[in-house]
Amino acid sequence: MAWPFSRPALAPYRERLQRAAPPVEGGLRVTWLGVSTLLLDDGETALMTDAFLTRPGLLRCLTLIAPDERLVRGCLERLGVTRLAAVVCAHSHYDHALDAPLVCRLTGARLVGSASTANIGRGGGLPEDRLTVPAEGEPLEFGAFTVTLLVSPHSPGDRFPGTVDRPLVPPARPRAWATGTSYTVHVRHRGRALLVHASANYRPGALAGVRAETVYLGVGALGRQSAGFRAAYWDEVVAATGARRVVPVHWDDFTRPLDRPLLPLPRAADDLATSMDFLLRRAAAERVDVALPVPWQPADPFAAGGAAAG
Repeated sequence: MAWPFSRPALAPYRERLQRAAPPVEGGLRVTWLGVSTLLLDDGETALMTDAFLTRPGLLRCLTLIAPDERLVRGCLERLGVTRLAAVVCAHSHYDHALDAPLVCRLTGARLVGSASTANIGRGGGLPEDRLTVPAEGEPLEFGAFTVTLLVSPHSPGDRFPGTVDRPLVPPARPRAWATGTSYTVHVRHRGRALLVHASANYRPGALAGVRAETVYLGVGALGRQSAGFRAAYWDEVVAATGARRVVPVHWDDFTRPLDRPLLPLPRAADDLATSMDFLLRRAAAERVDVALPVPWQPADPFAAGGAAAG
């Protein structure tokens, strides 16, 4: 039996690493920055999901946490980001929303998310005209992007349930960043679509009729669920949208900084190997491509990544 604080190896999935893609005029590139933070950029307009860059360590998370402006500025500089149209939060936990207000302040972005996310924005100094709490299914336009938020439950075992009911001014304890409403983020771009599904859970039938070529699929805690849960999760998110590509996200240990290699969560928290074995089996059976994202590396979200589907 594996030691609970050991980690699944990434080596077995090397052939599945997503391929880098050079910029193409008008083409969409997506860069993964751990958890479900993604930079979406078509050369004219750029969006970010979640904007979690500080990644406080485990000991820090036992006390008070806050955005690290020096670190966040360094990450944006490395990405070459000076302007963002929006930061869209899948939910309001600190590993999704901690840095969102700061990133919005530094880039001029609008903060999009739940009422809880808006209170995080207020506590982070954003004015009301930079906060957007859309109705479920309401399309938001940013350049060639159309972003739609669809309610979807947080993964089982939510450690910080509840809502953020007043402006959250950091530093604060991690539990202050309560879940709020959890969303699937649907993004259309020039006739093509992708889905950012950050939490490994589903609402039966919620994605019926929603189409996406690629799903950035949250797999955090999926390895600890039953085989039946995993099968239903695939059916309700991947099969339901007709996706031909799956990019697993939210599998990394988010207490490790972005300037170190990202590693899977310890087995005490999750088992990425179980999740990947399941995903690869279902993908092979249904001829769906699976590619692990590479941090800091822009990729074409609609191109086959890693090894070809079986």
